[in-house]
Amino acid sequence: MATAMRTVSEGVAMSLKVVPRNDFVETPAVREITERALAYLNADIPIHFRGAAGTGKTTLALHTAAQLGRPVALMCGDEEVGTSDMVGGEYGYHYRKVVDNYIHSVLKYEEDAAKCWADQRLTTACREGWTLVYDEFNRSRPEANNILLGVLEERLLVLPTTSRDSAYIKVHPKFRAIFTSNPAEYAGVYQVQDALGDRMVTLDLYHYDRDTEIAITSARAGLSLDDAQKIVDIVRDFRATGDYTDTPTLRSCIMIARVVTHRLRESIAWDEQYFVTTCLDVLGSKVDSSIERRENQKSLLVGLIERYCR
Repeated sequence: MATAMRTVSEGVAMSLKVVPRNDFVETPAVREITERALAYLNADIPIHFRGAAGTGKTTLALHTAAQLGRPVALMCGDEEVGTSDMVGGEYGYHYRKVVDNYIHSVLKYEEDAAKCWADQRLTTACREGWTLVYDEFNRSRPEANNILLGVLEERLLVLPTTSRDSAYIKVHPKFRAIFTSNPAEYAGVYQVQDALGDRMVTLDLYHYDRDTEIAITSARAGLSLDDAQKIVDIVRDFRATGDYTDTPTLRSCIMIARVVTHRLRESIAWDEQYFVTTCLDVLGSKVDSSIERRENQKSLLVGLIERYCR
């Protein structure tokens, strides 16, 4: 799916100001899932976009967040992420020294040190009422994500600090949370703990309908709808065969279309060698390295290109 937003750094890159990009396509299918997500968010219920690669999870998350009109704190799940990376911590010391020599024969000397606290994205979002977009959150270890349990349910963020005055903060009423994950991924992911999954509503994303894929491909590559239709039909028919290692997604359509846009003179023709080669490069990479299988896929793709572009 097309990238829904253009992001601009704000402040110290802690938040993103998201605005719709010019080539964003909002078809009835996209509008329907966005409206469902906003209904839950407006009721202060976190949402979770779940889908395979290429189904537009992050794009839709940022697009939905933009509708709320609040700054966005973007976090990405990672094995190395810990609670302090999300919340913040005490880093270094603030020193204070007082020397009193008002009476020249008496010297008073006082010195103390206090630990300095620094917020991270989750804390800032909770404190300021921003929208949290936590992309691929199940790539972080469950124990790191446990800090979210109190935030989403009790609206309370417990801080790992020794200060009594700032041991916790109440979550701002306008704070909202959007999560994304890929259930088909097999490497570097963790099972979502029940307590966290129970606090959000999961919206499953699948490959879009043909008209939506055509509209997005055309908009992202600056290609005519007729030519975008040919590319989408080739990719969709190849996807329907199921004979591949990695699923050809909308990204494949956009890759082919962008190359065509740079080199196209008239309309796509099936016998234009660069177009055939581009399709073979992009879609052929979705199958394994077996020579026999790649030759079979090449024959299949050439047949599809001839069918739709002759």
